Amino acid sequence: MTSWQIDFNGGDQWAVESLPEDHGIDFRDSEVRKYFVTSFDLCLKSQMVDLKAEGYWEELLDTFRPDIVVKDWFAAREDCGCTYRIKVHLVSARYTALATFEPEPVTIEQWNDASWREVSHTFSDYPPGVRHILFQHGGKDTQYWKGWYGPRVTNSSIIISPKTARNPAPPSAQPEMMRE
Repeated sequence: MTSWQIDFNGGDQWAVESLPEDHGIDFRDSEVRKYFVTSFDLCLKSQMVDLKAEGYWEELLDTFRPDIVVKDWFAAREDCGCTYRIKVHLVSARYTALATFEPEPVTIEQWNDASWREVSHTFSDYPPGVRHILFQHGGKDTQYWKGWYGPRVTNSSIIISPKTARNPAPPSAQPEMMRE
């Protein structure tokens, strides 16, 4: 629940609530006891992950290019609809986006089952030069109700998979700073 940067803090801003709270259901993992919730105007938060600081070295990222799996969980309240969005960039050392996952926003209608939904994407065979991952998510409610009725988000994750790219990058595709 830490290390997030608030990008947009609309409506009554972001809040943290405990599961299941009003008009919701428990999360499938009993270890998860809290979630972030948005308001009636757009709320977005992000986290920039420095892969080198997390122990991943340049040769691994540029030559072997392990799969990078991003996951997020979101839910609506049963009594209020919401729109959820996610955007994930694989970013170079110079903060240029090299690959992006940004599906269309998901709108859940009012009077829904409040079930938790998973969104997942695997980056494979991405270009060499990835040094950071920028993960952003959020949304807003669809009824414009004062308070925290927008999407609930929790259990976000980034997994660097031991499975590697099917086509390792040839030496000529390496960033210039890596060539000898």
